[in-house]
Amino acid sequence: MKFNPPQTLSQIAGFLQAEFDGAPDFIVSGLNEIHMVEPGDVTFVDHPKYYDKALNSKATTVIINKKVDCPEGKALIFHEKPFDAFISIILKHRPFAASNVSVSPSAEIGQDTVIQPGSFIGNHVNIGKNCLIHSNVSIYDHSVIGDNVIIHSGSVIGADAYYFQRRPEGYRKFESCGRVIIEDHVEIGALCSIDKGVTGDTIIGWGTKMDNHCQVGHDTYIGRNCLIGAFAAIAGVTRIEDDVIIWGRVAINKDIVIGKGAVILATSAVDKTLEGGKTYFGVPADEARKKWRELAAVRQLPDFMSGFKKEEK
Repeated sequence: MKFNPPQTLSQIAGFLQAEFDGAPDFIVSGLNEIHMVEPGDVTFVDHPKYYDKALNSKATTVIINKKVDCPEGKALIFHEKPFDAFISIILKHRPFAASNVSVSPSAEIGQDTVIQPGSFIGNHVNIGKNCLIHSNVSIYDHSVIGDNVIIHSGSVIGADAYYFQRRPEGYRKFESCGRVIIEDHVEIGALCSIDKGVTGDTIIGWGTKMDNHCQVGHDTYIGRNCLIGAFAAIAGVTRIEDDVIIWGRVAINKDIVIGKGAVILATSAVDKTLEGGKTYFGVPADEARKKWRELAAVRQLPDFMSGFKKEEK
């Protein structure tokens, strides 16, 4: 998320009522999780295991719960609870804004786009030209829809990320301030859900087509011209490259990459990065020909065991 306008270190630290190390007028232009940061961003770290990763990341401002030396060219904010501090910044700069109309007056709708009755278009949504938004679609705030996009009934674009930090008293929600970006010529089936990024963007690439009942988690990138079958479940922070085919009821774990041109057959479950240009099947998914040989061998086990028992007698 980018701040509009950019903030200074003293403004951020003053809001948090926290000490800081750095020039008061040091510019903080955005806010991001550690795996998505870029220069100008503020991020947070609250566990010694990740101190070095955060301090050496591209983030130029770090909220940290320990007094450490400030790396050259960066700034530090010292706070007892960095996670809570980070969430409070999100809530200040991207607060929830209630709506009492079906289409927000701040939404921008392109020429020849049709929005069927019963759909909700949130604040600061941008929808391109010649789109068709069927009835009962919900497009949450700040989503971006390209040209020639079709979204079928009941789909939800931009729901919050499924992201919580466990505490002794329960779970603390990581408030989402990212977006969903759907590029041109995409078709989203009925009853699909595409979650916004936590602090960045969830992206559906040009020409991709999704069947009904698909779930796409936060901060996932889906490339160009992909096909995604019904009931596919794609976890957060996953990267699916161009021309991938994912058939029905495939489950894909978080933080992995599906290479360009891969095909994942129905009912498979993917728990690791897969190389492009190959066909995969199974639980866990592996190259299809290898998996089929394994299944053929398993089917022979009853006969093998029967023969083994006869020899024992």
